[in-house]
Amino acid sequence: MSLALVHSRARVGMAAPEVTVEVHLGGGLPRMSIVGLPEAAVREAKDRVRAAIQCAQFEFPARAITVNLAPADLPKHGGRFDLPIALGILAASGQVPVAALRGREFLGELGLTGTLRAVDGVLPAALASSAAGRRLVVPETNGEEAALARESRTHTARTLSEVCAMLQDRRAWTPAVAGQRNDTVDVPDLADVRGQAQARRALEIAAAGGHHLLLSGSPGCGKSLLAARLPGLLPPMDEKDALETATLASISGHGAMLRAWQRRPFRSPHHSSSAVALVGGGSEPRPGEISLAHNGVLFLDEFTEWNRQAIESLREPLETGRIHLARAARRIDYPARFQLVAAMNPCPCGWAGDPSGRCECLPDVIRRYRGKVTGPILDRIDLHVQVPRLPAADLRPDAPPGEATSTVRARVIAARERQHKRAGTCNARLDPAVLARDCRLHATDQALLETAADRLQLSARAVHRVLRVARTIADLEGAAAIARAHLSEALAYRATPA
Repeated sequence: MSLALVHSRARVGMAAPEVTVEVHLGGGLPRMSIVGLPEAAVREAKDRVRAAIQCAQFEFPARAITVNLAPADLPKHGGRFDLPIALGILAASGQVPVAALRGREFLGELGLTGTLRAVDGVLPAALASSAAGRRLVVPETNGEEAALARESRTHTARTLSEVCAMLQDRRAWTPAVAGQRNDTVDVPDLADVRGQAQARRALEIAAAGGHHLLLSGSPGCGKSLLAARLPGLLPPMDEKDALETATLASISGHGAMLRAWQRRPFRSPHHSSSAVALVGGGSEPRPGEISLAHNGVLFLDEFTEWNRQAIESLREPLETGRIHLARAARRIDYPARFQLVAAMNPCPCGWAGDPSGRCECLPDVIRRYRGKVTGPILDRIDLHVQVPRLPAADLRPDAPPGEATSTVRARVIAARERQHKRAGTCNARLDPAVLARDCRLHATDQALLETAADRLQLSARAVHRVLRVARTIADLEGAAAIARAHLSEALAYRATPA
């Protein structure tokens, strides 16, 4: 037979659209052409495929070979189509049975010796092939990732020869096996943080309600230490959220994140990172740090040292939980529902407000320094917390530790359960209609909120965030309604760091 069809999957954002690899053997001088909007790596497949077929002891047809990757208007990237192209050539030339290709999809890059090499984006391909009712064949090194899609029927192979032997019924299909699940993940313990009662309290509130947090304090006071302990306080992800986070890691090629796919991510990019590195993009748009932190924590240290364009690009995802990347050729949408923890010094030297009085920065210098973080960004951060320098007594080795992560996490999980039972989501994501229903205040408390909003010059967004934080504080105490103490504490976290 001179024509063969092989099914595969492309990678476009978080989707894995189906691609049909059509191979035709015609008359004329020997040649091989690949059409269907292939980029450079796909066009180079002809040389890899030729060498792999010959090394696998098959005959490469000395005919005019045309490979069409359909649909033609879908861009094709990388070496993921090497395996389906090779199988299409072998099937069209009668060296493997065409019937064995039906009901299966194939992904994999070929080495010159016929070995199968890993490709990215296998998890969304496994989910899509399962939904289409087909089996997926991937390189052995992608097996654990593909097996995360529990409903999929995925097989693995190490070489092109193994795939052909399976298609010819000379070898049994090898199922993909998921890695061993580890539910006892070591996380930094909150007990390691000495003192800092207010900052620890704010960290617990942030974890309980999914709120964003800004820590301001002198160098070495424990801001980074506190931020690193937030993921351990968060409730475990359900399988849907874990798969979504794993899919983002899959299309980004982050194997380490996939090996710990049940763990909430903690991303801490350097302050010299560009806006594209933070939000994603490029000629072939990929997720940025904010999407890799989806369902987890994004920690931005040295907040005032970040490029202003990078910081301002956080406005949309902080509000909507998604990032929209528009390019000339296409538009890509990625989830970015993260918790932001930002840390900054109060002035260029870092010691403004310290009791030692060592700060010599002029007021105008301090004002310009803090002005690097604009009002719209500060407005979107729920909790603004001062982290003072610890007294020497708290640093003694025999000083009593604070509460452990396990103790605080139990309260956080109980508060989250109350929120989901009442509204179906955490308090930080309450829409205005639900906010009006679940965050009603007594008349005197409403008057207090209005007075504070006028004095602190709070925007409507900031007032709503105060109410959400107050609701979280009430949930931590198991209170049915927001009391004055809850509202007062929430208002205290809206003061601009000094």
